[in-house]
Amino acid sequence: MALSREQLAQRVSQELQDGFYVNLGIGIPTLVANYIPEGIEVMLQSENGLLGMGEFPTEETIDADLINAGKQTVTAVPGASFFSSAESFAMIRGGHVDLTVLGAFEVDVNGSIASWMIPGKLVKGMGGAMDLVAGADNIIVTMMHADKYGNSKLLPKCELPLTGYGCIKRVLTDLAFVEIKDGAFHLLERAPGVSVEEIIEKTAGKLIVPEHVPEMVF
Repeated sequence: MALSREQLAQRVSQELQDGFYVNLGIGIPTLVANYIPEGIEVMLQSENGLLGMGEFPTEETIDADLINAGKQTVTAVPGASFFSSAESFAMIRGGHVDLTVLGAFEVDVNGSIASWMIPGKLVKGMGGAMDLVAGADNIIVTMMHADKYGNSKLLPKCELPLTGYGCIKRVLTDLAFVEIKDGAFHLLERAPGVSVEEIIEKTAGKLIVPEHVPEMVF
């Protein structure tokens, strides 16, 4: 079956490495904070000025003044630091983030991403995604494989306004984990119980399928 939002976060958390500085985008990526693997130390950065973000709070630990970039209440781990958003973006633009996890509306076979605007709909602003895709070499996009109408979000070419061009290398969806290279999506893993045929059917962009595609392990 297709992965839940929580399972998407769990799978992304397996890509974290000890000592990583990680930026989590708004939406599904923020859930990764709840699934840091045991035995490693990771510093999560929120672009509004927090380094050392912890998991989501309980009723007993909630602090309404402590929020992430998506205005969700969070916790801070021991050793966390607080600073201005200007300093936060200096970290991002300076290439000091080891991994960025972002949501998206569309990704294409060239590694381009559209994540900030749907024409005709209310837009609050582009946020920090353009800085993140320009300043980070290691980016994972996590999103649904298809929209609510069943249309693929993995495309030959993005149709919505771009956030960045040629910057995405890996995409985790509710159906599959793919790598982008040589102008195609390369299928690495499939969600438990999801067939290769379903992934092929719901992927509009060129998809390279190896002889054996393992299921994701949690």
